[in-house]
Amino acid sequence: MSYNGFSEYVPVAERKKRAQKAAEKLKEKNPDISPVIIEGRKLARTWWGKAWNDNLERYSDYANRIDRGRSYVRNGAVLDLKIEKGKVTALVQGSSSKPYKVIINIHPIDDDTWENIKSSCEGKIESLQELIDGKFPKVLSELFMAKGRGLFPAPTEITLTCSCPDWAVMCKHVAAVLYGIGARLDENPELFFELRNVKIEDLITEAVKGKTKAMLDRAQTKSRRIMEDADIASMFGVELEYIDIGCDFSEKSKKRKASRDGS
Repeated sequence: MSYNGFSEYVPVAERKKRAQKAAEKLKEKNPDISPVIIEGRKLARTWWGKAWNDNLERYSDYANRIDRGRSYVRNGAVLDLKIEKGKVTALVQGSSSKPYKVIINIHPIDDDTWENIKSSCEGKIESLQELIDGKFPKVLSELFMAKGRGLFPAPTEITLTCSCPDWAVMCKHVAAVLYGIGARLDENPELFFELRNVKIEDLITEAVKGKTKAMLDRAQTKSRRIMEDADIASMFGVELEYIDIGCDFSEKSKKRKASRDGS
């Protein structure tokens, strides 16, 4: 209900109660719903969840409007949220008895940007778990967050729709879902790569490739040195001994030295 064009004020406790009842009713019909539940004061806890929210808030197109969704997502109004390739679908409880349907379409990362990110990661990430945990060098964090050439989408790459009667491009239901995505990435960061339509395995393969190549190069250098030393020994008919400077002779080396001194 509204008065003189203004929506009826609903206390926070009542909003939570309405959202909970709506979620229970919805779950009876669809047991597979996945509500967004915010625990504690922070909307996001992990690097990926925080980075998603920070990316949205730094754009002037969104900065002045996205805050409208904070209370909604905190109060459990996002009754269902699912992420797939290039698309997020959600149900949000508003002032109406029936939840509003929100659809967010996101463009995939363009090929040139993805190739540049993969090559930049070469040798800088140890494992998939390290990437998921957000434990990578600061230089990669800055690259991932770079405007227009990082992993995160700009407003021009995002299309927002909501079934509510609000005329605004970003209504509070859409804003709640955008924050809900950050919360969902806290639970499973791999969903981010599915959303941007790229394979996280490709990034890890490229990242580890650099370390593997460096290891192979060192191994090949050592092998070449051994082969060269063997050739020298064969040419001059002598046995080469390797002594670490600053270290004691091995017992074998000492015996050989004593034998030569006594002859």
